Amino acid sequence: MTSPHIRLLLADDHPVVRAGLRAVLETEPDLVIVAEAATAEAAVARASQGDVDVVLMDLQFGKGMSGAEATAAITAQPDAPRVVIVTTYDTDADTLPAIEAGASGYLLKDAAPEDLAAAVRTAAAGRTTWAPAVADRLLSRLRSPAVTLTRREIEVLTLVADGLSNQAIAGRLHLTEGTVKSHL
Repeated sequence: MTSPHIRLLLADDHPVVRAGLRAVLETEPDLVIVAEAATAEAAVARASQGDVDVVLMDLQFGKGMSGAEATAAITAQPDAPRVVIVTTYDTDADTLPAIEAGASGYLLKDAAPEDLAAAVRTAAAGRTTWAPAVADRLLSRLRSPAVTLTRREIEVLTLVADGLSNQAIAGRLHLTEGTVKSHL
């Protein structure tokens, strides 16, 4: 960041949301809105111009690129601005792709105005910021990761539950008995 101000790009497909973000953020003396984008593609193009420090990005834009896809495209650029997701979506299916795409933060649209401004400053300083509900869920996932089974492991376990022996399962699935045991 070379300017004494934090330069923002507001990316949301709803004009009223962009207007609300603008109204809140323009009251902060160190925050300057330099551009708005109504599509994810426009956000990627505008962020690449080099005069944006933080992008506030929605996740869903209707047709075209998603906010997570736009985040990945933006953060892949040299000297990329930081991206903070501002959305109503808070499921794992929403948050994880955005985080994997390189988002520096994730806020819900019900955040208090002071939390929004603080998140922008935190992201501009190179740190991450998460809505409390999102942070709690991420910590829970880390503490007790979901167990994932392969299709074959599920198939073998289903046959075990049906009462078949390892030898019978091996015959039915055309595997060796040792392979069946390795799937258990």
